[in-house]
Parts: sequence; C-alpha cells; structure tokens
Amino acid sequence: MIEAHNIYKSFGDNKVLDDVSCSFEPGKTNLIIGGSGSGKTVLMKCCVGLHEVDEGHIDYDDENFSEMSFNERKKVRIQIGMVFQAGALFDSLSIEDNIMFPLKMFTNMTLDERRERANVCLNRVNLENVNNLLPSEISGGMQKRVAIARAIVNNPNYLFCDEPNSGLDPQTAIVIDNLIHEITEEYQMTTIINTHDMNSVLEIGQNIIYLYQGKKWWEGNKDDILHTDNKELNDFVFASKMLKSLRK
Repeated sequence: MIEAHNIYKSFGDNKVLDDVSCSFEPGKTNLIIGGSGSGKTVLMKCCVGLHEVDEGHIDYDDENFSEMSFNERKKVRIQIGMVFQAGALFDSLSIEDNIMFPLKMFTNMTLDERRERANVCLNRVNLENVNNLLPSEISGGMQKRVAIARAIVNNPNYLFCDEPNSGLDPQTAIVIDNLIHEITEEYQMTTIINTHDMNSVLEIGQNIIYLYQGKKWWEGNKDDILHTDNKELNDFVFASKMLKSLRK
C-alpha cells in the first residue's frame, strides 16, 4: 500500500497540492483524476520521488519514503514499474532489448535469463513475434503493451501509469485498461493511474481520487461516481452529453 499523508507542494507562489491525504491499495486500480492544474501529475511525481514534498510524507507499506536516503529510496524504486504517457521506448533498441533494459540495470541475470523473462512478459501482454522489431515498426497500441511488459519485467510491487491511453483510439484504450486491470489483480500490485479518460474511470476505477484546485475533493469507486452530488466532480465527469446520459 502507498499512502500520502497531508501533502503540501508549491512551486514558487503557486500552491499545487494543499493538504492531500489518500491511500492507494494493492490489487486495485487506483485512479487519480482532475482537470488541468489540479495537481494529479504532481501528486504522482511526489509518490515516486521526482518531486520532494514541502510538508507531509509518502509511505510505502508503512515505511516513510519521504525521509529515506538516496540508497534507501533506490531499494524501493527497484520495486516500481512505470508506464509513461508516450511509452518512452528506446527508438534504437529492439522490442526485446527495450523490455530487457531494466533487467540489465537492476539484476544479475544472464542474457538467456533476460530473454526468457522478456518473452514471458511479451506473452502476458499478448504480443508474439515482435522481439526483433523496432518500436517504430509496431502500432501505438502495441507500443503501449510493450511499455507495460517492460514495466512488469522486474515483478514490481508498485505500478505507476501516466495517462496510459493517451493517443489511442477508444477500442485500443479499452484493451490497455483491461490489461492493466488484469495484471494488477494477478500480481496484487499497488497500481496508480493518472488519467483524464472517463471511459477508464467508469471501466476500471476501483479506487478513485478526485483532485480539485490542489485539494482532495472526493474519493470513491466507479459505481459511486455515477451517483455523487459533488458539484465540481459532476461538472468534470459529466462534461459530455454522452456521459450525462449514463446518469439517467
């Protein structure tokens, strides 16, 4: 479990996070949602240590991550998988080499062992015969699946996904959502997804944190969100006529 306790974060005079406390549970798809400037990306970056909190602290399984030394944090980061918004695959490396990269960085596996593990992860994301291709030679949806395979190659306890459906068509986005959800439950990972995709919210939102003007404004699940009387959340979620029709 990852917990944020009374997090404050400012950049100059701009207060981005204002006393935010929340919990992200293992085995569940935990979503952070909110409009532009709400603080959702900053909260995720605070959780992985890319931003230092001004006040408060982040806990990983009851251990204070915010107060850890560099070497102590490194031990936690080895347990973290990350799916970046644009995939962040290495253009000059084959699909297989992209997936093996974290194994080369953080393990003592032999090349054969790394290849075997990479193939296990490729099979898990339903990709075959792509090992020797470059990222530019596969579709955007396949690139996202490769990014997921790379994120889970080290058997992480924690998985962070930053806008994983960005740039994907609706059908492919559903495939990615379902894949992340399945892997989360299968490996009992603590998965945190930063998204503005309302289809993702309504499909896989098991634990949803809504940020508004830097504050935690609402918390619930995908069923609760259709019946909330929170005005700001309703304005955000049901902005389109199509989603408004779901409430009727």
